[in-house]
Amino acid sequence: MSIDMSTSSPDAPARPTTHTARPHDDAPDTAARFARMAELPDGPERDALRDELVTAWLPMAHRIAGRFRDRGESLEDLRQVAALGLVKAVDRYDPARGAFESYAVPTITGEVKRHFRDRMWALRVPRRVQELRNKVRLARRDLTQNPGTPEPSVADIAAHTGLTEEEVATGLEALDSFSTLSLDAEVSSDDDGYSLADTLGAADTSYDTVIDRESAKEGLRHLPERERAILYMRFFEDMTQSRIADRLGISQMHVSRLISRSCARVRDEALGRAAKDKRTP
Repeated sequence: MSIDMSTSSPDAPARPTTHTARPHDDAPDTAARFARMAELPDGPERDALRDELVTAWLPMAHRIAGRFRDRGESLEDLRQVAALGLVKAVDRYDPARGAFESYAVPTITGEVKRHFRDRMWALRVPRRVQELRNKVRLARRDLTQNPGTPEPSVADIAAHTGLTEEEVATGLEALDSFSTLSLDAEVSSDDDGYSLADTLGAADTSYDTVIDRESAKEGLRHLPERERAILYMRFFEDMTQSRIADRLGISQMHVSRLISRSCARVRDEALGRAAKDKRTP
């Protein structure tokens, strides 16, 4: 025997109501209170009645949340999500359209499922992929429900779900992508095991050298022969400016000016060509 506090009038006394004929013990008889709330304008009285209804149906919301436990989310967080769905159900319910429970259960369940879909993935994936994952997961469960049943193949799952084998493959990949591994996770059981971070590549600075060299080639071709020879002796043969000056019979100061002028010319030509390439559609 449970006590129902619904009344046709705010001042009417509470009367006990037996709920043994109702689908669940946490489904109180609140039809009169919902009808009353539908007639009230916005204000303190309506807000108070709304809070009463949410409190009365909260056990049902907690029961629905319990169906989703052990899926990687704490029960307390699931209850909060279910409670949010209950509030939405109370606010949107129209008493003229049938029993509240029939409206509230799918509303609350949908809110919890949306929480898993939008918040529980470590990486954001398209909704289509999430739907494929759920279809594949359910199909695998159906196909392996009998003891000793072998793991279904991609073709088996495709035939069971009506999906293509490519879609099934995408769903199977998503099954393993619900959460991510830490970069500190060990990928070897050896004593000298390494972490996942050790398998990641690093940027190779040599690529920058290759890009710079290719960018400078055209400008070097346009330099006079003597200036090309000076740059070669300085940067490829690692000769000092004084040695270059002695070999060419000119002053070291003149060699320094030629190197600076040649480098500036090559750089300006390379940068100008890069800017032109960006402007070209």
